[in-house]
Amino acid sequence: MSLRVLLADDHLMFAAGLVALISGEPDLEVVGTARDGREAVRSACELEPDVVVMDLSMPRLSGIEAARQIVTAQPEIKILCLSMHRQRQYLQAALEAGAAGYVLKDCPPETVNQAIRCVARGRICLCPEMAAAAVEEYRACLVGHKPTIDLGLTAREREVLQMVAEGLTSQEIAAELFLSERTVAAHRRHLAEKLGIHSVAGLTKYAIRHGLTTVERDRRDLGPSMA
Repeated sequence: MSLRVLLADDHLMFAAGLVALISGEPDLEVVGTARDGREAVRSACELEPDVVVMDLSMPRLSGIEAARQIVTAQPEIKILCLSMHRQRQYLQAALEAGAAGYVLKDCPPETVNQAIRCVARGRICLCPEMAAAAVEEYRACLVGHKPTIDLGLTAREREVLQMVAEGLTSQEIAAELFLSERTVAAHRRHLAEKLGIHSVAGLTKYAIRHGLTTVERDRRDLGPSMA
């Protein structure tokens, strides 16, 4: 029986190439694609694939948060993160969100198919460069204790934090999340109180540092205050 794969990536040409690559294997089947994080969560719950190949930098909901929500809702689904980001904080954030693998986009094509099979068997799979990064992170932790990136935030607060960092106004966030502006304002107030950060610029730096966003949206609302 073929392994069922859901592909989540918002870059159409890259996604098309991945579909062709994965579908060319007799033991792998692409059962769906998603172009943003929310669609990835919804499709994963509907299609119940064996593996979700997840880009980290996606609109509406980051790959990190999408992975976290999928693993929470469907623990048997394995998440393989596919990213251009080599920084260790992204790897750490992905693993803490429940991802079973992390592969860089410039790895040899066959690496992806091998990684899909690996995580489907219940193993952790890192491409060589990220495996080295994980070892370095572990060595750093042995030298001195480093806090994990458990932000102490709710899932909704993490979503709002990502959108604030990506430049969305409170009105735009409310429309995207189907909330009232008053509710969004309350979430932003709680973020400021919990994190002790009261500026959009500060929240943006915090979100980037903890792998919640790469700020690839148009940054339309980076004023000095928590609007």
